[in-house]
Amino acid sequence: MKKNKNLDKLNKILDEVRPALERDGGNLELINYDQKKGLVEITFQGACAHCPLADVTLKHLIEAEIKGQMPEIKEVRAV
Repeated sequence: MKKNKNLDKLNKILDEVRPALERDGGNLELINYDQKKGLVEITFQGACAHCPLADVTLKHLIEAEIKGQMPEIKEVRAV
């Protein structure tokens, strides 16, 4: 039950950051959430998939926002 609550929270956070990506023609998809390892894996879509600044967006926007609201998350990776 707790896992579903955390997954719901994670999806809500991702929904909060999506508009910033969508403004530039991109998006993201949640691929995996390993609660035990504190690992979130996403994939970039659209313009974000080939953007040279995707790593910056990943660490300074997406990962920062997730960790700010879910301190148990240790890392967010793009796969």
